[in-house]
Amino acid sequence: MTTRRRAREVVLQMLFQLEASGNSPQQVISSFKSSFGDSELPDDYSNKFFNSIAGDIPSLDDTIKKASDNWRLERMSRVDRNIMRMGVFELIFEPETPIKIVINEAVELAKKFGTEESASFVNGVLDRIAKEKKDK
Repeated sequence: MTTRRRAREVVLQMLFQLEASGNSPQQVISSFKSSFGDSELPDDYSNKFFNSIAGDIPSLDDTIKKASDNWRLERMSRVDRNIMRMGVFELIFEPETPIKIVINEAVELAKKFGTEESASFVNGVLDRIAKEKKDK
């Protein structure tokens, strides 16, 4: 059994590969599985999470654009952009996951995979989106 944190790391890697390669989501999953052999990841949760995000990128990106003043999506690092896509998806479509956990997990991913500034940037954008969601 894998943890959700580890599943999020895998999904981030697959989203990064999706964007970098231009392959289909299914090709990315197959490639990931073949690269990591007998690993238990990606598991059913990871695949579902990845496919859901991959199928909704334009909508997720619109939400990120609205919340990130003076930052074009193209200027954001690929890592930050994909972490935020994951966070926005969870904030909007997985209300059973507490907002604090969604943001904390995204910040931890940004610390691990992003730049020195990534954690605060991701935190700021997701916090703004969460506050706007609460106000509705």
